[in-house]
Amino acid sequence: MVVIGNGKLSNLVQSKSGGGSEIMPGEEGASTDMGDRGGGMCGVGRIIPHRWSQPEAYRLYLELLSRYAFSFHPVEPDASKERIIKSVDAALQLSKTYQVHVLELGHTMVLFFFSIVVGLLDSTLDDWGLPVTFLDRASGVARSGDYLNMDIDSKGNKNFKQSEHREQMRRTNSFLAMEVLGTLMENRKAKVLLRLVHLNMPEGFNGLLRRIQFLEAHKLASSILKSANQLLVRLSANIRGVLDFEYQLNKHQLIGMLIDIGSNKLVSGCNFEAVQSACWVPFDIYMENVMDVKHLPVRSTIVILRETIRTLQGFNRASWQETFLALWLSALRLVQRERDPLEGPIPHLESRLCMLLSIAPLAITQLLEDEVNSCNSSSQGGREYGYTEIGYGHEMDRKCHASRKHGLISSLQVLGHFSALLCPPSSIADAANLAAAKAAGFISNSKNGKDSLGGGSHGNTIVKSGGNMRHLIVEACIARKLIDTSAYFWPGYVSASVISMSDSSPIQGSPWSTFMEGAPLTGPLIDALIAIPASSLAELEKLYHVALNGSEEEKSAAAKILCGASLRRGWNIQEHVVHSMVKLLSPPIPPNFTGTRSHLIDYLPMLSAILFGASSIDTVHILSLHGVAVNVLPQLIQKDIIESSDQLSCHCLCIKYTFQFDAFITSYLKHIIQYFTFQFTCISGRGRAIGSELTLEYLLILHNNRIASHNSAAHDETSSSLNRIESTSDKPVYIDSYPKLRAWYCQNRSCIASTLSGLCNGSPVHQVANKILNMIYWKMTKSGASSGNPSTPSGSSISGSTASTGEDAYQRPMLPAWEVLEAVPLVLEAILTACAHGILSSRDLTTGLRDLVDFLPASLVVIISYFSAEVSRGDSTAMLPLPMAALVSLTITFKLDKRLEYIHAVAGTSLANCASSCPWPSMPIIGSLWVQKVRRWHNFIVGSCSLSVFRQDKEAVAQLLRSCFTSFLGLFHVSKSPLASQNGVVGLLGDINWAHCVCPSIAPGLLYLRSCRTIHNVQYVNHVIIGLVAEFARELASRWASKDSQQLKSSQSSLALATTKVKEVATLGASLLCVTGGIQLVQELYQETLPTWLLSTREEKLGEVSSVSRIMEGYAMAYLLVLSGSFIWGLGARPPSWTFSIRARIVRTHLDFLAGVLEGNISLGCDPATWKSYVSCLVGLLVSLAPTWIRDVKRETLRKLANGLRGWHECELALSLLEKGGPATLGSAAELVNVIN
Repeated sequence: MVVIGNGKLSNLVQSKSGGGSEIMPGEEGASTDMGDRGGGMCGVGRIIPHRWSQPEAYRLYLELLSRYAFSFHPVEPDASKERIIKSVDAALQLSKTYQVHVLELGHTMVLFFFSIVVGLLDSTLDDWGLPVTFLDRASGVARSGDYLNMDIDSKGNKNFKQSEHREQMRRTNSFLAMEVLGTLMENRKAKVLLRLVHLNMPEGFNGLLRRIQFLEAHKLASSILKSANQLLVRLSANIRGVLDFEYQLNKHQLIGMLIDIGSNKLVSGCNFEAVQSACWVPFDIYMENVMDVKHLPVRSTIVILRETIRTLQGFNRASWQETFLALWLSALRLVQRERDPLEGPIPHLESRLCMLLSIAPLAITQLLEDEVNSCNSSSQGGREYGYTEIGYGHEMDRKCHASRKHGLISSLQVLGHFSALLCPPSSIADAANLAAAKAAGFISNSKNGKDSLGGGSHGNTIVKSGGNMRHLIVEACIARKLIDTSAYFWPGYVSASVISMSDSSPIQGSPWSTFMEGAPLTGPLIDALIAIPASSLAELEKLYHVALNGSEEEKSAAAKILCGASLRRGWNIQEHVVHSMVKLLSPPIPPNFTGTRSHLIDYLPMLSAILFGASSIDTVHILSLHGVAVNVLPQLIQKDIIESSDQLSCHCLCIKYTFQFDAFITSYLKHIIQYFTFQFTCISGRGRAIGSELTLEYLLILHNNRIASHNSAAHDETSSSLNRIESTSDKPVYIDSYPKLRAWYCQNRSCIASTLSGLCNGSPVHQVANKILNMIYWKMTKSGASSGNPSTPSGSSISGSTASTGEDAYQRPMLPAWEVLEAVPLVLEAILTACAHGILSSRDLTTGLRDLVDFLPASLVVIISYFSAEVSRGDSTAMLPLPMAALVSLTITFKLDKRLEYIHAVAGTSLANCASSCPWPSMPIIGSLWVQKVRRWHNFIVGSCSLSVFRQDKEAVAQLLRSCFTSFLGLFHVSKSPLASQNGVVGLLGDINWAHCVCPSIAPGLLYLRSCRTIHNVQYVNHVIIGLVAEFARELASRWASKDSQQLKSSQSSLALATTKVKEVATLGASLLCVTGGIQLVQELYQETLPTWLLSTREEKLGEVSSVSRIMEGYAMAYLLVLSGSFIWGLGARPPSWTFSIRARIVRTHLDFLAGVLEGNISLGCDPATWKSYVSCLVGLLVSLAPTWIRDVKRETLRKLANGLRGWHECELALSLLEKGGPATLGSAAELVNVIN
């Protein structure tokens, strides 16, 4: 504990003034024990108000204050401490003035010193005839009226005014007071105390700033202020310097240098090497990870990418130009890895273009909007603690909107230098040329004074305009008002030859112009509109109107157009197309609608076209990237046309709408409900929950939570101003409201969970199953009597075979779809049993399954789920269990038709999931069977089969992870130092898709990303990644500290380079860890894996390890921990509500563990140098990058950590930690001020 002046200042002032006791009476809270209060308190409470009547005492007070203000002495925690707190509080009315409850001596000290500063400043202003009258008690600072009245003196002695000596002293005292203030504010201890006020009582500190502004505003009009100009400039600079105050770490130690590296980096300009550095690899890993269509994200990738941008900009201490340029380069690499899509069941290119040209610009849009909102809120004042420091510890964003927008513009200008990444894929070369031609036409028209906003395109100019990916990116940004058309005039953006050609090129009309002019939707126009994306919201709005209000043919045509090129390649308005499509799934009731039947029956042509148009894999993927996967299923569930199956029989649906309707239902039920173990993005935002399966109930909970958030105007992806489209539904959806769906869903899940039981033979479900079996056996008999091919069975089929004959239609039972789905498991059990006992041949089994799928395509979902459950329950030792073999045979019967790509994608994923429950060789066998059917898919199938080895083989997983690290860092050749190795992103993920090679060669990073979610023991990954990060960090450190590198060792820049490489290692580890297990793996890392690693004793195989290597090892672990947590819940003070409590609990638990070790309650197993480095660097990263996390930690824990840091002579780091703890640790932080030099 400390006390200012130890009472000496008070006693000296009283004795020298010759009447210390004379000024005592009448003061509230008076006491004769001035030694207990301290002299500073005497000055604020008694001397300053009477400085006019006793200028000698005031002069002495100022001189002694200048000398002894920061002469701190410890105070033992006894009764005297409590007496000091109460005495000072009573004398100065601190609790009343600042509206706080003062309990700690340190807290008293902060308010006490602040009162001295404000008191001296206000009294001086009043002496100069500039009384401060615009502040009141509510502002958090003492009012001049409380003790600064110059006209009324307690003594009322007019003789004092007759003394010229005293008059001169009074005038000089005011200047001396300003000089003393300037001297005090140059002391680092003063800055720390005022910084505590700034962080914990921002309104109080703002009052001090307003006083400074008041002085600056009047200095030209006041002769006194002119004469004191130098003093004012000095004082103003020192007080404003509190905002930029930085603690000085112990740079005499290597740990202090590590923490400090990069903190003073200039954040303007662009460093090409920094942009291409591997420290941006999380962008590439995240983007490539969400391209896996087997695991579609539930949460909008726009929101996740936005938070990732913020996190990496903070950790890399980069300018916004560097950050945005790194984002563009990562997205361009994503497209280049599959610029010429390989023919296969799962296309990717359109999803990758969506990420580059839609998701990335929308994420940047949210960043710019958030910055404007943040600046607006800060300008209104009253920001709560935690928001007074913008930019995660280094205050990058004070200039508000201009900094980020200027960074975006600069990044797009610099992007032209990366020509190797800008070559467009052949399928979008025309679109790139059209974008370049548009810019050329704009420039030409502006020069000729013509209208620059005309529609259409220039004849053959687009063929010769040299368009590239940058032109498409710029158009996407212009469409969202991120930049304006001045970008067309950037040097080199459009060549002069293209501009000259645009002058003479004829203008071609656009089919969308024809549509907007009122032309009817006929065949040729419909085809043109499907092939060419809409370019404006007006076109989209008219199309939406036609889809709702047109004729039956127009509704269907409008829906097809909406799901055509406008959805897949309308990148500039894609988010609006997506939301319009989802809204059309719940069309409103027409105003003049009457009748008991569902109004949705009138919209069935439109709904069928929407569902079929949105059933392709790329389209489903695009919907998921935009975060509407949670919205689509509730829209389908709300269709009472589905629930009211008595109105439309299964037979009627099959004849007219089943192909379109059930194609989408089959695909989406498969993608959302059954087999796709989604990333748990709704909770973690970045990864999945270990061993979790996304159920229908959970999806509905997510949907309902979004509705609640939207209605309460909460700030998330559904209520953000970015979407600008109202929620697709304003009512929550509950499965209990749809009894038929609920009955089928529960029955289906029970069949998956256990064998069929509890149903008597006479039940309605058995009766339906018998009717279906009769149909199947009738078809088998007919097929056997003819020479038909089982791969092309007769009847109306999903395979695209000929339409059913009248006899086939007669044999199809008239059954509601829900009843058919309920009976399918019984049908499957019957035909599998018959085949197993030799009653039914395998050929007939396959034919029967195809007939069932042709009868009701949605039954494929039940077939897959039932067979998968049977495989997992079975104890068969055969290479391919019967259910697995049946499923393989069924999938092979489907024709390779573009319309059926969703079937192949669903079936392929299901085969892989089933194979994971079979003996190891199952997947290669399945692949070999499929290669015989589609030889051109050979590379794709081989690559897919190679993933199966990582499901259960831990050693294979460990080796793959090691390959990821070595390919990322480069091999450690003796002749080539790893410090000079180049960007490792290409080595990690490759520059082209692996399946294009003649002999498939898969980049290790791609192989890991495609297999990491199928690893059974993902907890094992944590231990492997920690071991690899520690190993490579030690290796990099040993090379920096080696005898052969003494010249490098002597240079701090070489240490920075080595540290950068260690950061890259930790960054890769954090990225791979998060995509593998998400929030649960990160939680395990904080609470189990890293504590266990620190407690364990390890014997190095390669002999003794240097202390430098140990220190780097600790730094890498700290960086890995903080970065992985940041990827999950972000760095901001307001994480999503579903992660706030989790973050607080996890961080608190880990820091409690560290505090326990520092207290000696837990024994360590790691090297002491590693431990010291880990704790110091962890605290340094939290203080500089994630200060809002610290507020969630218990006060006692922070005190223990601070005491441990003080023991390591990291006093200012300890003080910074306590400073970030908020009001709870304000007193503890103030008590450490005496350690500052």
